[in-house]
Amino acid sequence: MNLEQARFNMIEQQIRTWEVLDPVVLDLLFEVKREQFVPPEYRSVAFADLEIPLGYGESMMAPKLEARILQEVGVEPHEEVYEVGTGSGYLTALLARRARHVTSAEIHADFRTRAAGNLRAAGVTNVTLLEGDSARAPLTESAYDVIVLTGSTPILPQAFLDRLKPGGRLFAVVGDPPAMKAMLMRQPVPGSFQRNELFETVVKPLVNAAQPARFRF
Repeated sequence: MNLEQARFNMIEQQIRTWEVLDPVVLDLLFEVKREQFVPPEYRSVAFADLEIPLGYGESMMAPKLEARILQEVGVEPHEEVYEVGTGSGYLTALLARRARHVTSAEIHADFRTRAAGNLRAAGVTNVTLLEGDSARAPLTESAYDVIVLTGSTPILPQAFLDRLKPGGRLFAVVGDPPAMKAMLMRQPVPGSFQRNELFETVVKPLVNAAQPARFRF
């Protein structure tokens, strides 16, 4: 397989057509080699428009969703990012190439180990990987400019909004299938949040995601 041609086709046929036009984002998709983060047995489909299995019922997001997240949160070089769900480390690497530093939490120990190796191989050094359940709150006490939840959550816990710095942005897919919405939350001034619904999608839920009170007969 011609990797560079496959990468070019992914960007032109999947990414651009999904309203990802930021030249910085498009350049990063060429620079960060997605195939290096895909499990070896799936590398032949590294650039396909599909979710790639990682184990434990988890998977890498489709490339167009990863690119759209990167564009929507608009990370700046001076900013601190918190990611819930490291997975393979690919989105982590994309965020890190734009940010000052990324802290990423992963509940599966072997995912964390594998992602650490992938990031080292890609020369990404401005990342701290944490192991633990971060579905309902960050694992640190810090505040962040950008927070990204890579799995869906039926409700968005307030704990994440509480950790956004003024001017911060949070990306999350909220709801239950088949009615999930990708959202960008902004905090233009302290304590005031703006909610922007971006698009409808379906993403696997975070392990131990917060649940709303549900009526039972």
